[in-house]
Amino acid sequence: MVSGMALVMTPEQAPAKAALPASEAELVAVAADGNRTAFERLYRRHLGRVYGLCLRMCRDQSEAEECAQEAFIQAWRKLHLFRGDSEFGTWLHRLTVNTVLQRMRKARRDQDRLTFLAEPNDTRSEADASAGTDDVEEALKSLPGGARSVVVLCGVYGYSHEEASAMLGIAIGTCKAQLHRARKLLAERLSA
Repeated sequence: MVSGMALVMTPEQAPAKAALPASEAELVAVAADGNRTAFERLYRRHLGRVYGLCLRMCRDQSEAEECAQEAFIQAWRKLHLFRGDSEFGTWLHRLTVNTVLQRMRKARRDQDRLTFLAEPNDTRSEADASAGTDDVEEALKSLPGGARSVVVLCGVYGYSHEEASAMLGIAIGTCKAQLHRARKLLAERLSA
């Protein structure tokens, strides 16, 4: 009979439902065991930074959304590989950088296959198209891919040369040289 049931359950009567931990390390451990709710909480915590990183690297909102989604899919699949040697956010950002770079390489390969379709008169580069703007985002967009990636990681997100070079799979000297080149190009474009 329904009228005899209590509307509020006591903790003993409630179904066993473990509360999620508050610390990120514990949350990662619970998510690595397959808890989707814990992973969703990690997703919500890190979505803004991951999307921002993707947007700055891709320069396209739609592509950035796809990269961010792919990064979180990869994070879910590879979460069991996270050893905890670094912060989860650092690991996730490195995974995101790798995801974006992989998509860019694939897009470049696809573009190379289709270059024969391009008109020979269309020789303006993206840098030429945006050279006259004073907008920093536009100037960032006009940088070559390697230089843009380094300036986003070091200049925008504050990673050290060692961290950025490890994420990008390049030598520290190359990272420093590309950052120097990017700063010089940005100064030229912003002063024009």
